[in-house]
Amino acid sequence: MPERNLDFDTIVPRKGTDCLKYDFAVRRGMPEDVLPLWVADMDFKTSSYIEDAVIERTKHAIFGYSEVQQEYFEAVAGWMRRRHNWEIDRRWLIKTPGVVFALAMAVKAFTSVGDKVLIQQPVYYPFSEVIADNDRVIVSNDLVLGEDLRYHIDFEDLEQKIVDNDIKLFLLCNPHNPSRRVFTGDELTRIGEICLKHNVLVVSDEIHNDFVFEGEHTVLASISKEFADISIICTSPSKTFNLAGMLMSNIIIPNATIRRRFRHEVAASGMSQLGTLGLVAAQTAYEKGDVWYEAMLSYVKSNIDYVREFTKNELPGVKFIEGEGTYLVWLDFRGTGLSFEEIDRRIIHEAKLWLDSGRVFGEIGNGFQRVNVAAPRKTIEECMRRIKAIL
Repeated sequence: MPERNLDFDTIVPRKGTDCLKYDFAVRRGMPEDVLPLWVADMDFKTSSYIEDAVIERTKHAIFGYSEVQQEYFEAVAGWMRRRHNWEIDRRWLIKTPGVVFALAMAVKAFTSVGDKVLIQQPVYYPFSEVIADNDRVIVSNDLVLGEDLRYHIDFEDLEQKIVDNDIKLFLLCNPHNPSRRVFTGDELTRIGEICLKHNVLVVSDEIHNDFVFEGEHTVLASISKEFADISIICTSPSKTFNLAGMLMSNIIIPNATIRRRFRHEVAASGMSQLGTLGLVAAQTAYEKGDVWYEAMLSYVKSNIDYVREFTKNELPGVKFIEGEGTYLVWLDFRGTGLSFEEIDRRIIHEAKLWLDSGRVFGEIGNGFQRVNVAAPRKTIEECMRRIKAIL
């Protein structure tokens, strides 16, 4: 049976489905009629193979505790082999109800109250939340925006921050959200060498690893056995196949000692089995989702290209920040002459857009806006027209 859900142009109504993106504007302090392009899920139907598998499993009408068989691991391993050139062992796999949950578990397992944890701002705001909410201290090796309109790592500052703050744990985001950087093998090697030198454990959030439009994604742990031994690799089909509401992730930990400590923390949280339908969806995605994935990726790339050209030609004072991955565009409004507060006000109350203000990604994000372009082109065109109108 061929893939059916390849129409990415049709707008699928999501209001009235208890959708976080569309149904909670007022409760989140936004006007009722905003157009939302904030939270990182897609406005596309997932693969029809996943749709059919979930429906078929639902017909059984018994939703007791479920676990996975060898076929599940083979599906995950096959995807990592095909798409990321990495061979994994079944013993390395721990399933969790999301990557952010895994980040929090790592913070609790490998640091103590009052310890400092390293991140790279501007970065996905739950990184800061899982540190601060667990009574640890945030330290940032801020990414540097170059004249090439791409962010770069300040490696001298990275090592100095580790030494000065006795860092034990580094939360790495690669591909990086919101900067769109996909760090190169050389960059990751430098990170790995510094962390090895100073005995730093790296938790690498690679949830956007299937969205790479330039170059290729390299799994940190795939570079060397030494790097694998200091790595926790966080993956999930949730971004790739629009399954965030299924609450499941695959956390891959090659080192047995680190894996035991992580697994103990997960058990201590009270989490055991994941939801039945999430497991069905994940296995089906990795077994049968390739055609849908390739078509979706091409469509998202065309949206990114459209926003890039529109920004250059129609939005004076706004810069499109270049990167190699993700479906989250990062726009720099600092050249408009407007204050950070005024930018936010105009976007929310005049343009009636719900974007992610750069301030939530750290102070270094002030003056920026993150736009989710994983939506039908008509939605993206309307968003860009509204931004143009308020400038």
